Order: sequence, then structure tokens, then C-alpha cells
Amino acid sequence: MPEQEQQQKMSSNALAEGAQVTEKTHKEQIQASWYRCEQFGLEHGSRPDFASLPRGELHDLMDQHRSLLETTENEVLPYYENILSNSACMIVLADRQGHVLNTWGQPRFGTASEHGLVGGNQWSEIGVGTNAIGTALITGQAIQVGRDEHYLRANRFMVGSASPIYNTQNDLVGVLDISSDAYLPQDHTFGMVKLMSLSVENRLIFSAFQQEHFILSFNTNVTSLDSHWSGILVLDENGTIVSANRRAEVVLARDLALLNIRQIFDIEMREIKHHPASLPLKLVALGRYQFYVKVIPPVQQIMRVPDFRQGSGYVPPTPKDNKNTMQNKGKDLSFMDLESADYARHDVPPNVIPLAELQHGDAHVERLVKQAHKIMEKDIPILIHGETGAGKEIFVRSLHYHSSRREEMLVAVNCAAIPAELVESELFGYEKGAFTGAQNKGSIGLIRRAHRGTLFLDEIGEMPMAVQSRLLRVLQERVVTPLGSTEVYPVDIKLISATNRALKAEVKDGRFRQDLYYRISGLNIELPPLRERQDKVKLIAYLHARLSQEEPSPPLSDDMLALLEKHPWPGNMRQLAHTLKVGMAMADGDELEEWHLPDDFFDDLMITSAEETEKSDASAVAEPLEQLIPRLLDEHKGNVSQTAKAAGVSRNTVYKYTKLKAPN
Repeated sequence: MPEQEQQQKMSSNALAEGAQVTEKTHKEQIQASWYRCEQFGLEHGSRPDFASLPRGELHDLMDQHRSLLETTENEVLPYYENILSNSACMIVLADRQGHVLNTWGQPRFGTASEHGLVGGNQWSEIGVGTNAIGTALITGQAIQVGRDEHYLRANRFMVGSASPIYNTQNDLVGVLDISSDAYLPQDHTFGMVKLMSLSVENRLIFSAFQQEHFILSFNTNVTSLDSHWSGILVLDENGTIVSANRRAEVVLARDLALLNIRQIFDIEMREIKHHPASLPLKLVALGRYQFYVKVIPPVQQIMRVPDFRQGSGYVPPTPKDNKNTMQNKGKDLSFMDLESADYARHDVPPNVIPLAELQHGDAHVERLVKQAHKIMEKDIPILIHGETGAGKEIFVRSLHYHSSRREEMLVAVNCAAIPAELVESELFGYEKGAFTGAQNKGSIGLIRRAHRGTLFLDEIGEMPMAVQSRLLRVLQERVVTPLGSTEVYPVDIKLISATNRALKAEVKDGRFRQDLYYRISGLNIELPPLRERQDKVKLIAYLHARLSQEEPSPPLSDDMLALLEKHPWPGNMRQLAHTLKVGMAMADGDELEEWHLPDDFFDDLMITSAEETEKSDASAVAEPLEQLIPRLLDEHKGNVSQTAKAAGVSRNTVYKYTKLKAPN
């Protein structure tokens, strides 16, 4: 296969020279891995170097990972016995260095010395080339490596599907792999290994927290509460969420860390403590979504001294002269003149920002809020562009609750968080028995769940091409056909999509359907990153005041506001919120000071200062703007925000030096 190898080398070199993509496609992941293998000095004819551990070291390694091994073998694999009995494959568990800890199943592809899937062998890229285990460890993502996608010819007899395993601290602790030389339905195998890794993570959560914490399992179906696909929340005795599985983050589509359970479900912690463990609850999440919930009390009931201040009726004293309280800040908000009365008529949940409080003096944000609010009542889709953490979901939630669809559901779907093989079933639903692992009663699907409400497709640029085709038909015909069914169900949805990618460039490169792009891009708006907001100071003060309702705190000093204003905030609003929460927790009711803030806050400040110094030193020989801006715009594939950031100028300056027309 010299011709194929030469083509792969050319692809690898091209990738090394330029293609930098945050979320790589499968082909790009394989090409990047092949390029790494070339840098390691491997050749396609090289023999695998497994760097096998001596038996004594292997036993020590297995002792270190005893919990992971026992959890996988005793609590997860029994649910997937059909994989072992009905197909010629091996299930492999490896540690975070790629050392095989144990295997299950009987392979057809020769002896252990030939296939190398034995305890103590290390399946790293540097020794074995591109392979499912080693490549999954390097990328931190699930991957399937086909026969001819292995870099070494010696490994091209099999297909491997691997998914990383993360512990309760979100640290990568190992990888689970299914390898076979049989022509199995590979999409099914890939989806299954992802589900198995999630199952292992769920059991690790139980092992870590079940002794002293309450655990809530929730699902849309009461018969599925014990399934590995249920969401899991871990609560301390005050109802604070101290841990959660990845499924809970996906279903609820928000950061759950250290929220109180009453901010998620319509229930108080005292009710959870006294609820019978065997009796499922039917609760409403985030004010809209209905779930069945199972309460699993801690194994050890620990006696604690009562603190009546923890009760819901206790009101802590408020600091005097707090000019940053929500009431005072509300008086400064006078835009949306005629529509402001409409906001007052409808109470919004506490987790929804009123439309009038989405901006605090930024004319650009004010304009796009007005535009989006008007379009919410029209049969026109909305496409939101913006960096990660810029507040796209907050914006959409506010739009929904200030529209005529407020009484129906807002269904938020993170297209990047759902395994590609399960996106179709999650979105469109399925009939019972439509595929292996399907619920007995089927599933209605997220699109139909949003009927008469709002469907928010976040990270829509990550949607697989096959699913894009089905979504296009739904948007054109306004009907949904579940998997495994011939029935059609009409749907009435307000579609809002969001992306941090340049979708026009994705269309040009063949990674996004052009017809779908023009179907979802009715009103295009771009949320500016926090560093470009003209109302940044007031916005920081507003967020601090809002957080002070949960963690009472004096107003921010002028010096602290000035320090926060200087920060580049690469993580945008999400980073700002987390930084304020950490600082307020450290301050413990006192005025926020520099030493209360986390170290990485100051790391970002130092980097920004160094970059500004470099720009100042280079200003004398800087490229003229009339040449610089068009060049950067081309490099960033037409993305105005990224071009402005790279050039160190405002967006208006980019419009000035190009033929682009600034938005009205």
C-alpha cells in the first residue's frame, strides 16, 4: 500500500503546517496521529514496541487501580455480557499511560504474543503507532480506529473503539477499549464503548460518595432510573451539588458545580432527606422539564449539630449602603421603553435574567436584544455566534421566558456533548426495540419535547452530517419521524441555534450542509466577548450583586472593579462568574480583596501585560492596517471578532478597512 501511505504522509504534513482546529473531525484526528507517529520516528513496517512491564510491576499497577478494575469487572461488564457472548471481540481496560490492566473475551485473531492485548503491554502511540487506546489517551476523547487507519501494518488486522474514563475530579484515569477483527457494526460498537465508560464513571461516583452523601438519579422514564444513562447528582446535607456525572450536565445543559438542589428541582433538601428511598419522585427541573427522581440516602447516617440558620426562613443581615444590590441596579436600566411593561407582567424563574438586564449601556448588545426579542414572535430562526462562555444560553433562556412561548418548554441541546451515534435517537426519538439498548417504551425525542416551545441547538456546528440531513427535513416539513417508526408527528418549534465556529467556512470545507445553514440563519447575531463589552464595569458589578443574593457580600471597591476590568477574561462570562464565586467564598462576607481571587486570575493578567508590551515594542514596524486587517480577516475565514482580537483593534475598525458592511 505504498500509494496510500504516501497520501497519508502528505495529509499529515499538510496538517502539521497549518490546520489548527479546536474540535477535529475523525479524519483530522487520524491524520494528526499519523503525523505524531512520523515525529516519533516510526515507519509503517515497524514492529510494535509494547514496553511490557515485568510481572511484579504489573501486579503493583493492578493494586493501584484495584477500584477501577473491580468496578469495571463486577459492576459494569455484567450489563454487557451480550458483547462477549455474541461477538468475537476483546474488552480491554488500560491505565492513563496505556498499560493494559485486564482483558475480557476470547479473540479470534491469534495468540496473545501476536495481537499484544495482554496485561502489562503499553499501547501508547510512541511505541505502537496510531491505535484506539493510545490515541484516545492523547486526545482525551473517544475514538474508533479502523483497520487501515492504524499507523503500523502489524495492527491492521483489527478495529478498535476506545473511550476515556474520568474520575470524580474530572481527571483521566484510564481508557476502555473494544477490539475485534470481525466485521461488526462499528457504529454500534463505538456507541457502546462510550456508554460503558460512562457506566464506569457512574460507579466510581457511587464508590466515592455513597457512604456520606445523598445521591439523586433522574431520568425521563421511571423504569430507567437505575440505568447507566440516568443523570446523577451528589448532594451534601445542605443540598449543595458536590459532584455530577456527564449525563446530568448534558441533560440539564448547565454547569452544576456547587449549585443548590432547589436551583435545579422544585424541592427543598429537607424533603429529600425524609423521602422514602424506594419511592420515585416526579419533579420539575429548571422550572420546565419533568423528570422522575430516585433518592439514594447515604449508607452512614452521620449525626451533626443542628444549625437553624440553614433553614429556608433564615434571612441574613444585608450590608449597609450596598449600592450594588439588584434593586438599585434595576433603576439604572431604562432601555426597551415600550416593552419594559411586558417584562413586569410576567414573573420569570430566578435562574432567568430579565431582558432589560442583559446589557448595562452597551449599544451593540442593546440592539441585538431588541432584534432577537422581536424575531421571537416571527417564524424566523435565530443563529447566535459567540465565543464559549459568552452567555449564549443565558441570552436564549431570557428570550424564551419573555416570549409568547414561555408557558411551554425550552429544550437546550448541546450537540457536542451527545455521542455522535446517539444524536439521532436523542433528537428525533425512537420506537421501542429500534436498536440495541433502546428503552422498552421508546423515547419521544428532544424535538417533540420542545413542541410549541423553543428548541436551542448549541454547538450546532458539531452535528454529524447524517443528522444534519434529517434536521433539515424536520425544519422544512415541520414533522418528526422517530427511529424505527413510520409515524409522523407535527411539531411547532422556535429554533435558536448557536455556534462558536465560522459556519460559512465549515460549509465551504464540506463539514456543514449549505442548505441547512441557510435554513437556520434567519437572524444572525453575534454576542461580543466580555473583553469587548462597552458596559464591562457595570456588568461585573451587576453579576456580583446577583451572586450576593446567594452569598451575602459588600459591594465591590473601585480598586477591585478596576482590577476586574483589566482582565482579558478568555473564558468570558462563565470565567467571571466562577472567579467571583471563588473570591466571595474566600472573603466569607468581607469585602473582596486581591488575595481572595484564584491564582489563575493573575496568570491571565500577566500574559495580557506581556502581550501588550510586545505590541508596544513592535508598533514602530507594525504592518499598516490597510494591509494587516484584510490579511487577518482571510486567515480567520471572515470572522470579524477573531480578526479584531488578532489585530488589537475594535470591530468597527475591521469594517472600516474591509468591504464588509457593519451590522445595523
